[in-house]
Amino acid sequence: MGFSTTYTELIILMASIILATTASTYIIYMSNNIQTSIMQITQETSKSLNTRIEIVYATIMNGTEQGYKIYAKNIGLIAIHQYEEIDVYIGPYGQAKYYRYSKTPQENTFTIIDADQDGTWEIWETAEIKVYTTPTTNGTIEVRIKPLNGPTATYIFTPP
Repeated sequence: MGFSTTYTELIILMASIILATTASTYIIYMSNNIQTSIMQITQETSKSLNTRIEIVYATIMNGTEQGYKIYAKNIGLIAIHQYEEIDVYIGPYGQAKYYRYSKTPQENTFTIIDADQDGTWEIWETAEIKVYTTPTTNGTIEVRIKPLNGPTATYIFTPP
């Protein structure tokens, strides 16, 4: 009778050790997942806070080109390389229209030329954004520029 009790206690002890090991492994695995998620969220938030654009001036283009000309400054802490990831909205106040980036001037698109024309919108550099469309010449015009990982910059003006 004492011998079978010893086996029973040994089996219960082994089961307890296996259960404790499994539980601790799972807890460590989940804590690593949580830690990775927190690090990723922190990096994305940091990137969002470090990508900022300020619209300095906007007007209607004069001359042969038709549309709007916007001057914007990169006031963030990182350079902007991928212009395709920038959204530009412009039009009558409350009715701004979306325009997509194009390397070459085309109707209903915008181009970006950074100050030193090296294809990288560096920190504190001003870029010229041209939106190719038929401009509205009366009323109030609203401009919104939204970089992928940053807040929207807004500018409101009345055409000359």
